[in-house]
Amino acid sequence: MIVKKISTRKISEIASEQIEEMIAKGSFKPGDKLPSVRELCELFGVGRSAVRDALTSLQGKGIVHVKQGEGTYITRFDSSKLFNNPHLHPDIKDIQELFQARKMVETGLAEMAAANRSEEDLGMMKRLISDESIHGWEEDYQFHMAIARAAGNDILIQFVQFISETLKKSMIDFHHYLETRADIARKIEEQHLEIYLSIKNKQPDQAHQNMVDHLELVEKLLQMSILQEQ
Repeated sequence: MIVKKISTRKISEIASEQIEEMIAKGSFKPGDKLPSVRELCELFGVGRSAVRDALTSLQGKGIVHVKQGEGTYITRFDSSKLFNNPHLHPDIKDIQELFQARKMVETGLAEMAAANRSEEDLGMMKRLISDESIHGWEEDYQFHMAIARAAGNDILIQFVQFISETLKKSMIDFHHYLETRADIARKIEEQHLEIYLSIKNKQPDQAHQNMVDHLELVEKLLQMSILQEQ
């Protein structure tokens, strides 16, 4: 491992930057234990206070965490921390923007799911659309999450969860509305089936289009149901 010796100028800051650089280059990986303070002092050619200050700075950034009596470890990335405050109360404009995001993300997820899905993924999707009852918000949510999981991207799974949580109250009210409109509810179930079949048959382009059609219909109906309540 090639390490640059550190000058006396901003020693702790430069030590911190070098550790970050090592992490970026893969010398230290998430979950790895860092060398001891003494070893880091020898590695960088600096004093203990500079190393301690550097580690404190890194801990403040969430890059490392200290286990008492064990040492300092590189923090494992937790994508759930990207979205900590999804509790919005969306209006019509918010819903338009959220559905823009859904159409950008979930159409791509449907494509990826068509390429990456497993038999277990397909089984979950089929179970969520196979019975004859009119489904509520929970089944709808779980169906879209099953597609996200089949795509295999943890960041995008968190993104779908964030949007779904933000829309939750509106979508629950929407599904209550659907209880009075069996024809519309059945159309949505038919669209879910079409999405499932295109994923099952490994048709990415068709899965993309089926998801577009589905989200455009749901957005239109959701906005109509909100306007009727106003």
